[in-house]
Amino acid sequence: MTDRELIKQAKKAMEYAYVPYSRFKVGAALLTKDGMVFHGCNVENASYGATCCAERIAVFKAISEGKKFFEKIAVVSDSGKLTPPCGICRQVLLEFMPEGMVILENEIGEIKTYSVKELLPIGFTL
Repeated sequence: MTDRELIKQAKKAMEYAYVPYSRFKVGAALLTKDGMVFHGCNVENASYGATCCAERIAVFKAISEGKKFFEKIAVVSDSGKLTPPCGICRQVLLEFMPEGMVILENEIGEIKTYSVKELLPIGFTL
C-alpha cells in the first residue's frame, strides 16, 4: 500500500472523530506487516485524561484482533498542518513498531515521512 493510499484511509477514519471539546479531529491508518489496515480516530471525554488519540486506538484495535507487527501508520488532522503523534503515542509506536514509519500530510498534500526512532530517539524500555 502506498503512503498516499494510507493517508486517504486516515482521512476517512478522521471523519469519525469524537471531539466536542477541542474540535480537533485526527485520523490514523495503521498498516500491518501482512497488509491489513486498522483505523483510529481521536475520542475525547469530559474527563480529559480519559481521551485517547487516533494512533493508539488504531494500534489497540489491531492488537485486539491478534496483530502485533506493523509497518507504517498515517496520521492526519483537520488543522491542515502536519500532525505528528504525541509523546504517549510515540512510546506506544516504539513498543510495537520500532522500525516502523510515520506518514504525515499537510493541507497542500505534502507528505513527510519519519521513522518512529526519529520521533522518539531514546524511548523507555524494560
